[in-house]
Amino acid sequence: MKIFLALLYAASLSALGADYKTDKPMALIPQGAFWMGSGPDEREYGYKLDEARKSFASRRYKWFESEKRRKVNLKSYSIDINLVTNKDYFKFVKATGRKAPFVDRKTWDGYHLAHSYKEVKRFLWKDGAFPIKRGAHPVVLVDHADAKAYCAWRELRLPSEEEWEKAARGAKGRYFPWGNEFNPEFLNSYDAGPYDTTPVGSYEKGKSVYGLYDMAGQVFEWTSTPAKPSGKYIVKGGSWDDYPGVTRGAARHGRPETIKHILIGFRCAGNR
Repeated sequence: MKIFLALLYAASLSALGADYKTDKPMALIPQGAFWMGSGPDEREYGYKLDEARKSFASRRYKWFESEKRRKVNLKSYSIDINLVTNKDYFKFVKATGRKAPFVDRKTWDGYHLAHSYKEVKRFLWKDGAFPIKRGAHPVVLVDHADAKAYCAWRELRLPSEEEWEKAARGAKGRYFPWGNEFNPEFLNSYDAGPYDTTPVGSYEKGKSVYGLYDMAGQVFEWTSTPAKPSGKYIVKGGSWDDYPGVTRGAARHGRPETIKHILIGFRCAGNR
């Protein structure tokens, strides 16, 4: 009976598309077209959501104006249902000898970000181990090369911006994974706190139409899509430190490929 149950469990993972190194479940995104980007009405909605929270930077710097709405056709692909966690990444570090996530004060200060190094300390790994009680939290302080290497170790890759966005929004291009109305209880963002990462998959009502968790808020996610100027890549999804407009699926930002940020994590995708 035990052998039968073990085989049944293995078969269920296979059906979900779980990869053999980590048993992380993956969702299959079907081939077909979807609406990518945003139109004027959605962008205005995003700006007003932020302004209602006394945040005017998105409109001032026209953050949402590059979200040209268009129909995009994609082949089928698979993508992680959950973000890569500290526990997941620890297996990779142990198996490959890659350096654990870390950034020193001098490097961090050189990024000229709003967060002080004091805020970074709770995310730092020590002696090759992730922070206590954060095993199920998304891994952060990984640059683009780190994320790419982890996915390659699993014989996968980073999703393109287009793949990420379809998985988050569905074929009809929802504003948010769950629909077109913002709800602060459906995600980890600045609205409702806790002003930190949380265990992945904590927001059941915030799932996308394909069953993916944390596609809005929690942490930004690396994609394989380059951004201008060269040396940057598109990140998607917003974070625990962002207002609603930035957490929309259409929102996009370019970040330096070498940055190790407390607000950036990732998930992997595959061609199967």
